Amino acid sequence: MQHEIDKNMHFETNLLNAGSHTKFIATNPESLPIHLTTAHNVEDLDDLEHRYEVGGFCYNRSKNPNRTALIELMSYLEGGEDAIICASGMSAISTPMITLIQKGDHILSDKTLYNETLEISTLILSKFGVETTFIDFTDLEEVKKSVRPNTKLFYCETVTNPIMTVPDLKAIADIAHENKAIFMVDNTFMTGALVKPIELGADLVACSLTKFANGHSDAVCGALVGKKDLIAKSLVIQKIIGTQVDPFTSWLSCRGIRTLDLRIKKQCSNAFALAHALEKSPYVKDVYYPGLESSPSYAVAKKEFGEYFGGMLSIELPEDRKKLNAFIRNLKLVR
Repeated sequence: MQHEIDKNMHFETNLLNAGSHTKFIATNPESLPIHLTTAHNVEDLDDLEHRYEVGGFCYNRSKNPNRTALIELMSYLEGGEDAIICASGMSAISTPMITLIQKGDHILSDKTLYNETLEISTLILSKFGVETTFIDFTDLEEVKKSVRPNTKLFYCETVTNPIMTVPDLKAIADIAHENKAIFMVDNTFMTGALVKPIELGADLVACSLTKFANGHSDAVCGALVGKKDLIAKSLVIQKIIGTQVDPFTSWLSCRGIRTLDLRIKKQCSNAFALAHALEKSPYVKDVYYPGLESSPSYAVAKKEFGEYFGGMLSIELPEDRKKLNAFIRNLKLVR
C-alpha cells in the first residue's frame, strides 16, 4: 500500500506519510536490510490472521526480521534446534533460568564463573526459594555427590572465567541426564566455531555475542540455543519480560559472525604463542591457559577442543600496585 500525498491534508500531516514506503520493488536485497521498525502494519483482520498463520512479522518485541536471521545463524553455529536472541549475554543466561527454575528447585553450578552469573543465583533466585550449590565441576566425583533429588539444572562454562579450567562436558551431561536434570553451558569463550557443547550433551548453550562472536566491540548481544521445547518455553517468558535485542544490534552481530571462523582461529594461535611466552617470563607468577601442557585442564581441553584452545588467557602477577600500574600503562596493543 502506497501513501499518496493528499492535498486536503495539512503540511505537517503529509510530512508523516511522504516517503514512508517505497514505491518500487525492493525484494531480495544482497544484504539483509535493517528493519528499524516497532511494527509491521497489516491491511485488515484477514491479513493479521494470515501473518499469525505463516509466522510473519507484526510487533518487534515478539519478532523481527533481523533477530530472526540471527536466530537461524546462531542455531547453525551452535548446532541447536532453535534459539532466542537477547539484549546481552547475561539476559541469555537469566531468561532460561527464570523460565525453567521454580521455588524448591536446586541448581548445581560450577564455582568458577563470570561473577554476574554467580549473582543470578545469589542475588535473585535465592529470594524465590531456589538454592544453588557451587562446586568444582572438574571434579566429577564431587559433581555426583552434590546432586539432590530436586536438582533441576546443571550449569557451567566451556572454559571458566577467569581461571581457564575446562570441565568434561560429556561426562557432566551424562550425570545430569541420569538425574533428569537440564544441562546448560556458557560457550562464550569458545563459540560454536571451536566446540559445540550441544554435540557433547548440553541441552542449552548460552553465549555472549558481545565478545568473540561479533568481534567488533560495537554490539552488546546474547543468544540462547538448544532443544526446541526448552527454547519455546524461554521465548514465552522473553516476550513477557522483554529481554530481546534490537534490530540494529542483531544486524551487527550477523555481520560479525560471518568472519568468526577466520578470526577466532588466528586469535587462538596468538593466545597459544603468548601463553607459552608468558610461562617463561620470570615476572609472571602463573599463566592460566588450557593449551599449556602444565594446565590441569590440558588433557580434557585436548579431548574436547582438538587443535584450538581458545583466544582467552589470564596471568597472575606479584601484588605490587605501583609496578602493576606501570605495566598496564606501558602496554601498546592491549587496552
